[in-house]
Amino acid sequence: MMLKMQYMWKYKALYLISIPGILFFLLFKYVPLLGSVIAFQNYNLFAGFKGSPWVGLAHFKRMFSHYDFLRILGNTLLLGIYDLVFAFTAPIVLALLLNEVRLALYKKIVQTIIYAPHFLSWVIVSGIFVGVLSPSSGVVNAIIGWFGIEPIYFLGEDSYIRTILVSSGLWRDVGWGTIIYLAALAGINPDLYEAAEMDGASRWRQTLSITLPALLPVITILFLLKIGDFLDYGFERVFVFQNPLNLQNSEILDTYIYKAGLNQMQYSYATAIGLFKSVVGLTLLSIANFVSKKATGESLY
Repeated sequence: MMLKMQYMWKYKALYLISIPGILFFLLFKYVPLLGSVIAFQNYNLFAGFKGSPWVGLAHFKRMFSHYDFLRILGNTLLLGIYDLVFAFTAPIVLALLLNEVRLALYKKIVQTIIYAPHFLSWVIVSGIFVGVLSPSSGVVNAIIGWFGIEPIYFLGEDSYIRTILVSSGLWRDVGWGTIIYLAALAGINPDLYEAAEMDGASRWRQTLSITLPALLPVITILFLLKIGDFLDYGFERVFVFQNPLNLQNSEILDTYIYKAGLNQMQYSYATAIGLFKSVVGLTLLSIANFVSKKATGESLY
């Protein structure tokens, strides 16, 4: 016990710095978990937790029997897969490309340009894409008009909405996602590249044999974190693009929870859906973590 206290005293500055983060997770992540109990109740605002009647798994049964639930779940899964394939891999590729740039000024300019969209809210991002894709004044329709193609109302058709959602997220966050990978690349010993170059290895061979193996631990950790949030595609990034014409392919669990929970005040039902999302996320994370630990030796725990 004394050794532990001495250790904590020695690194007291680090413990003090971590207090705000710990308090954040306690107040906004763990304490709200207590409210998950209403998923098993017919919650009444005036009766509270104690006065609301218990209904067991009734809300979960209702969720699975809902006529639109499979479609909404399918939309969420598809968007999650697309995000994993494109939005997760794009920062890795971009970081590798930027790492090959030798002109420092050019590299900084490119980094600034691709980082900037991350600081825009989804409302602004949606406004930009609505303007660009407008059937009357949008740049995209102006270009395809040169080829004799009639203007397309992209946001008014189900077939385009998923592509728009994924590409808008990619444009907004791809630059920000490269920061971690660039930091990892900066930590690679330059002597490894010099030795490989002396042995006649090309830049492509150096990337395969040195760069990617060095990035593998970071890629694995971020992949596992991404898997844990697989069903959390994001309410705001979808809601700002939604309209009655594209709802068939754009309705996801997050937007459905908002409509059922806040608009229709079905608090218990919405909490049951949220709890379902959390359980699925935890299950996927546990499976991915186990597989990663066996395959690569890297894991979250």
